[in-house]
Amino acid sequence: MEAGLLEECFVTAAVGLNIISFGCTIGFPAILLPQLTGSKILLSKEQESWYAAILPLSVLIGNFVTPPIMDGFGRKVTHYALTIISLVGWCITIIANSFEALIIGRFWQGIAAGLLTTLRSVLIGECTRPEHRGAFLTTVSISQAFGVFFVHLVGSFLSWQRTAIICVFVPFVSLVMVAYTPKSPSWLLKKGRYDECKEVFRWLRGSDAEDELSQMIQARLAYKRAEIKNPSFTRHWFINLISIIRKREFYKPVILMVISNILMHISGASTFSPYAILILGLLMGSDANIYFWMVFLDTNRFVTNILAIYIINRVKRRTMVLATGVLSVASHVAIACYVYFKQNGWDYEGIWLPALLINLQFLAVGTGMVPMPQVIGGEIFPLEYRSIGGTISMAAGVGIMFVALKTFPNLTQNVGLEGTYGLYAVILLVNLIALMLWLPETKGKTLQQIEDELRGDTFRDGEILEEKSLLCEEESLLCEEDLLLCEEHNESRCSSPTDIQNFQ
Repeated sequence: MEAGLLEECFVTAAVGLNIISFGCTIGFPAILLPQLTGSKILLSKEQESWYAAILPLSVLIGNFVTPPIMDGFGRKVTHYALTIISLVGWCITIIANSFEALIIGRFWQGIAAGLLTTLRSVLIGECTRPEHRGAFLTTVSISQAFGVFFVHLVGSFLSWQRTAIICVFVPFVSLVMVAYTPKSPSWLLKKGRYDECKEVFRWLRGSDAEDELSQMIQARLAYKRAEIKNPSFTRHWFINLISIIRKREFYKPVILMVISNILMHISGASTFSPYAILILGLLMGSDANIYFWMVFLDTNRFVTNILAIYIINRVKRRTMVLATGVLSVASHVAIACYVYFKQNGWDYEGIWLPALLINLQFLAVGTGMVPMPQVIGGEIFPLEYRSIGGTISMAAGVGIMFVALKTFPNLTQNVGLEGTYGLYAVILLVNLIALMLWLPETKGKTLQQIEDELRGDTFRDGEILEEKSLLCEEESLLCEEDLLLCEEHNESRCSSPTDIQNFQ
């Protein structure tokens, strides 16, 4: 077994348990709301809709408070915070005896989810090696799908309170595991804690990743030299926002993530769970066993998410996006055509054709439309803008999700399922073309190589071209600047040019 692989799995598992808890949160209303009928907690239709809608709104709040926590206190502290908040949300839900208590519990679950959605891809991407990163990032969608499946399965046999009691153990186990996970090497590097960074990096990767570690340190030293030469670099990120958004390595990843989120949510990843009965009823007819097919499709999504780990780890990112994107567009067009012809005289009475079409849609969702945004988000953001860039993209994703969920019932009512799926097919096709024009190939590349490529630097034989890599023309000037850097950070170990060379 490769050195560091178990350590990478452990860090990913700690994140994955919180993602499972988030999946349980997403699926919990399907258990709670039906069981409240005739109980002491009676909810109106308006209250039920607010219980469902409060989650994306609180997720958005969590997204925006994440950057200062991630940048100021680190990934590990952020992981601690969201896990504890998730536990609080589940505990409030367990003891809730009113609508207000249920809303408060779900609000805190959403805050935790907002912190998590920004953290998860960043942390996994920073703690895993390039050849395994795609597979580890794919576990994000698997864990979330399993969480939804798990809460529906448990809630089929137990009351909503007992289901919540079982769910609370998931973030509790994650909390214990977080205590034994290291701090992010990228964050330690950003804070100038180079010795700790080296120690953690070697714990995660073993001793065979010295080249990647050296590239990270050199890039960080170059950035700190720029800070010394240009004091405006040290201003608060909000003050620098105008200049930041003009940078290619910032705005390009943000645009790519917005497009990826559109593909994910419009493909059916968000709309199917709350509107499964509506969609399957319009597609298969009232005679079909709707609940069986709903569970069957949940299983399909979970299995294809697992399959995606194997595929994404072996197939190029652009190839995966193109293949699953084309399949998603084709399945939407086929479903729209089927429903249209069915409603205009075609007397086909079988169940297997619509079942095949909806399963093809979920094949695209499970293997690419949901996993790929997680993979892309964990790879393309530069270290300096990883927190704010991830927050903006996640906020955009939440907004797109809200629009998709809010407009879907009206669309199906006004233009029918065929019109809705036809419109979605056009949106998917346009965004797929845009993504293929902009998305760089990231498979097998280090995060530093991806960052340099987005910035516009080029590579030859895996190294930055000489004119880009030379920070100074003379060695004496390089040493002088490094000494100034070390003095700035009170790095007493860098007291001579020889020490600097050893430090690097």
